[in-house]
Amino acid sequence: MNYKLKLIFSFILSANFAAFAQQYNGWTLTSVMGSSTATLIDTNQATVKTWSGLTGASGYSSYLMPGGILVRGAKGAPLPAGAPGGPTHGQLQKHDYSGTLIWNYKAAGADYIAHHDICPMPNGNVLAIVYHKVPAAQVTAAGGNNAIDMWPDKIIEVQPGANVIDGTIVWEWRIWDHIMQNVDAAKPNYYANVIDHPELLNINYKQAKDWIHMNGVDYNPILDQIVVSSHNLNEWYVIDHSTTTAEAASHSGGNSGKGGDFLYRWGNPAAYGAAGTAILNVTHDAHWIPEGCPNAGRLVGFNNKGQAPSTSTVDQIIPPINGYNYNYTAGQAYSPATYDSRHVTNLYSSNMGNSQQLPNGNQLVCVATTGKVYEIDANGNQLWIKTFQGSVPQAFKYDSCYIFNAAPAIPTVTGNATTLTASTAATYQWYLNGVLIPGATSMTYNPTVSGIYVVRITDAKGCIYQYSAGYKFTKWAAGIATVNLSENVTVYPNPAYDILKIEDNNQLGNQFTTQITDYMGNIVYKSANTKEMDVRSLSNGLYLVQIFSKNGNVTKKISIVK
Repeated sequence: MNYKLKLIFSFILSANFAAFAQQYNGWTLTSVMGSSTATLIDTNQATVKTWSGLTGASGYSSYLMPGGILVRGAKGAPLPAGAPGGPTHGQLQKHDYSGTLIWNYKAAGADYIAHHDICPMPNGNVLAIVYHKVPAAQVTAAGGNNAIDMWPDKIIEVQPGANVIDGTIVWEWRIWDHIMQNVDAAKPNYYANVIDHPELLNINYKQAKDWIHMNGVDYNPILDQIVVSSHNLNEWYVIDHSTTTAEAASHSGGNSGKGGDFLYRWGNPAAYGAAGTAILNVTHDAHWIPEGCPNAGRLVGFNNKGQAPSTSTVDQIIPPINGYNYNYTAGQAYSPATYDSRHVTNLYSSNMGNSQQLPNGNQLVCVATTGKVYEIDANGNQLWIKTFQGSVPQAFKYDSCYIFNAAPAIPTVTGNATTLTASTAATYQWYLNGVLIPGATSMTYNPTVSGIYVVRITDAKGCIYQYSAGYKFTKWAAGIATVNLSENVTVYPNPAYDILKIEDNNQLGNQFTTQITDYMGNIVYKSANTKEMDVRSLSNGLYLVQIFSKNGNVTKKISIVK
C-alpha cells in the first residue's frame, strides 16, 4: 500500500512477471545530484531517454508521474542565513516528457527552504520537506535546554497554479506544533515523563540547529497518511494527512482523531524514553510497499549503517496498524522490536539511498554515494548492477504503461442512506477504514457498517491506480425515518462567492455534518451543525457539497465565482 504516485505501477501482472528470477520489465529513472540531466535506462542498462539542460541543478529527488512527467527538486534558491546546508533545493519543478519546463515553484524564503525529498501526489500536488527557522528566544520559551536558533522540519502540500511559477500551499504540518519537554513545568508542552507521550517529539532529545533532518516523505492515499524519515533521530514517523491545516497543528481531528500528532514511530525507542534496541542508524527513504506488490502495506526504509561497522541495509517492518491508528502498549516501545525483513547491500552509503519494491517480487536498490543501482530477485540474487558517475540519491523503475499514459481523474464518491456510488471508471475496489473489502468491485456499494469508505479505480488499460477521498458514512439504526433530501434540501446561492447557505425545511435535524470537495476529490471545507459556510477562501471552480445526517445524505453541485 505505498502510495507515493511515483511508485504506483500496473497492477495486472502478466505471465512475463511470473518468474521471480528475472528483471521487472520497466525503465529505471536516475539523476546524478548536481547535474542538469535525468535519464531512463532499459533492462540492458542502455540509456533510452535523457532530459538534458534542465532548469537548475538536480537536488535530492526526481520522480515520474503518469504520462512521463518528470517531477524534481531543483537547486536555485539561495540558502537562508543560518540555515543548515545539505541537500537543500528550494524549487519544485515539473517537466513534460519532451523536457519543457511546465512548473517551477519557489519553495524558499528568508527563513525557510525546501530540502531533501519531495512526493508527487495522485491529485497532481507535491509534498515537500521544508526547514523553517525558530529563533532562540522561542526555543527557550518552549523548554529547550539550549538557547539556539533551530531549523525544525515541516511538510507542505503545494498545488500548482495556472502559470509556470504559481503554486498554493493547500496543507501544512509542522513538527514544532507537536513537541514536548520535561525540564520546566512553568513552560508550555511540559510532561513529567517522556515515555507517556510518544505522540510528541521531545525538544531536548539531541537538540541541535539541524535537529531532525527529515529526508524521505511518502503518501498513502488509502489511509490518507504520510510517512517521513529522520536522519538525525533515526526514526520513521507516520502522520495524518486527512486533517485540515488547523487540525494538523492540533492534537485532534482527521481520520485518526489525533490531529497532527505522531500516529506511529519506529526505529529508535530511546527518542521517546522507551526501552528497546535502536534498529535504525542513519535512515532515508521511508515508504510503504504499494498494492500490487508482495508484502503490500509494509513500511520500508534505507538503513545506512544497518549492519556494523559500515554496511547499508534495506529494512522492512509490518506496522501494527489498526484502522487509521496503530496499536501501542503504554510505557513500551512501538512494535515490532526489530525488522521483519532485511536486505544486506554489502555496500555502504554514508548518506542518502533508497529502495523500491516491484510487482514481480524484485527490489531496486540505490546505494547512493557509491553511484551504484542494482536489482535483486525475491531470493536476493542480483540481476544487474550499474555504476553512475557521482551521487545518485534515488532510483525508481516504471513500466511503459505508466510512462506513456495519463492517469484517470481521481474518483469521487456520492451517497445516500443506503448506497455509495463511485464516478465512472473501468474497474473498482472499495475499502473500509483502510482495509480492502473482498468482492466489493462494483461501481456501487451498500455499506453495512459506519466508517470511512474509499474506492480505487483504474483506466481502461489498467495502468495506474487512483483513489478517492475518504467518504464518511453513518449507518443509522433501523426504524429511523428517512426523507428525500435531494428534494427537500437546497444549497444556495449557486454560483456562490462569499457565504453558502443550506435550506432544509427542517429535514436535516439538529445533528449533521457538511463537507465540500473540489473537482479532484480533495476535501476543502468541513463544518458541523451550521447552515452557513464561509467559502471566500475557495478558488473559482466546481465543487460538491456533501451533507450527512441521520435522515440520510445528500450531495449538491455548486460553483464558486468571484
